[in-house]
Amino acid sequence: MMLSWFQIVRLGFVQMALGAVVVLTTSTLNRLMVVEYALPAVLPGALVALHYGIQMTRPRWGFTSDTGGNRTKWIIGGMCILALGGLGAAYAVTLFATSYVAGLIASIVAYAMIGLGVGASGTSLLALLATATAPHRRAAAATITWLMMIFGIAMTAGISGGFLDPFTPARLMTVVTVVVALATLLTIVAVGRIESRVTPCAPEAPTPFMDGLKEVWSERKTRNFTLFVFLSMNAYFMQELILEPFAGLVFAFTPGQSTTLSGAQNGGVFLGMLTVGIVATGLRRGALRSWVMVGCLGSAGILVAIAMAGFGLTQMALTPLVVALGFFNGMFAVAAIGSMMALASEGRGQREGTRMGLWGAAQAIAAGFGGLVGAAAVDVMRRLTTDGEAFGAVFIFEALIFIAAAIMASRVMDTGRRPAATLVPGE
Repeated sequence: MMLSWFQIVRLGFVQMALGAVVVLTTSTLNRLMVVEYALPAVLPGALVALHYGIQMTRPRWGFTSDTGGNRTKWIIGGMCILALGGLGAAYAVTLFATSYVAGLIASIVAYAMIGLGVGASGTSLLALLATATAPHRRAAAATITWLMMIFGIAMTAGISGGFLDPFTPARLMTVVTVVVALATLLTIVAVGRIESRVTPCAPEAPTPFMDGLKEVWSERKTRNFTLFVFLSMNAYFMQELILEPFAGLVFAFTPGQSTTLSGAQNGGVFLGMLTVGIVATGLRRGALRSWVMVGCLGSAGILVAIAMAGFGLTQMALTPLVVALGFFNGMFAVAAIGSMMALASEGRGQREGTRMGLWGAAQAIAAGFGGLVGAAAVDVMRRLTTDGEAFGAVFIFEALIFIAAAIMASRVMDTGRRPAATLVPGE
């Protein structure tokens, strides 16, 4: 038996739970460090880079799923580690008020746990989807789970933002505790007994991990796709750590308002993904490469507009601009990683998890590197100019990377049309 639609939706709730925990650690906590605790932006940038760096283990998790083993225990176990890491990260932020060293040590441990938990749970989940989903349902299954994750991120950011004002350390711990507890419970209920009721392909004889990884890397399509993911995701994640501090320092947003802003951005991402799916499916308009380029160039244009607001050259409200940025980001994300499920099944058999792990690692490295570069650049620029101009300069640089990604897409991505069912992003 293969996964039913109901079981696929249940696994989507696991993605939702993962996104709910991660959004608090990559958006809300970094804003609190920079604005409320007056720490340099490079610190949360380095911590988030640490959590992404540890996700370089994703190919190993995927390979383990390919060669056998209980995926359910890794999904639930990884979620538990992620939940503890998220709770620890929130507590570590409160420690900075009394001891910088204690806060730093606790943050390093917590963000390491976050990276380990996301890598174990997320990659094992995708491997289960790839191997236990009927071929004609794979793309649609990945689309469903991704959109549910974005919905979880937007919902968590929006609701938790309302409960964070007025900000106090105790209120922060209460909000984070509720979120991680609900996410863990949802994961256990959603994934329970699914794996035992389906029959994925029989695991192959044990193969050394490096041999399996070399086999996958030798495939030209896999290599090109990995390189594109790395460049484009640098642009995608460069604003992740600086957008909320930008809202707080330049537009005087409160912690709750900036967290809600993050929710609005992810709502835009959700709408962008739906738009591509509806237009490509219902109207059969646009090739994969075209959607990538529109998403990249649209994101670049909105980033320039946000930079102009930072420079004081326009009076446009920040929230609509951020929603528009999310919209084009979502359009790009769906199209850019649209062929993931199809490509994961191409080439040598029983390497779906390894390929997805490789792309997940490329995304994680790019996300950590891009976020760190963006945060460090803001710190440097703030020493040279005003806050608005400092953030604006970094947003301009990010726009240029999006343009470069669009150019790369025009040269390396498939120029043929693909059905909407193949427009599937990865985590």
